[in-house]
Amino acid sequence: MFCSSSECKGEDKVIQEQGAVIAAEGDTVTLGCQYESSGTTNYLFWYKQDGNNSPKFILMRYSRDQGNTADEFKERFSSTLDSSIRSVPLKIQKLQLSDSAVYYCAVRPTVTGNTKTLYKNLWSKDNRILHNIH
Repeated sequence: MFCSSSECKGEDKVIQEQGAVIAAEGDTVTLGCQYESSGTTNYLFWYKQDGNNSPKFILMRYSRDQGNTADEFKERFSSTLDSSIRSVPLKIQKLQLSDSAVYYCAVRPTVTGNTKTLYKNLWSKDNRILHNIH
């Protein structure tokens, strides 16, 4: 984990242990993300990265279904934050070939004081969706 100030605590991280997911077009998949954080309110993010492109913002959740989703993902991508088990799984419905990508989960805890603190996460494993088309 890298941080721009001393307010960053080492226990703030996400855990993605699922690895590669093989699915067919039209399927529904759920990608897991557990998080650990010292913050009282946490902002959880999902990003999609395909090829050599920069990661694209999919959605953010700060409590259950509260947050926002990028317009291009609203129809088929969803997530519900469960703070009791520190989980924010990403559900993708009606899979399309263009969904083949690496998906990243990230956490940003709330911090008192310096509002410009930047949190970056190192992911333990990436979630890849690999299509098995017959």
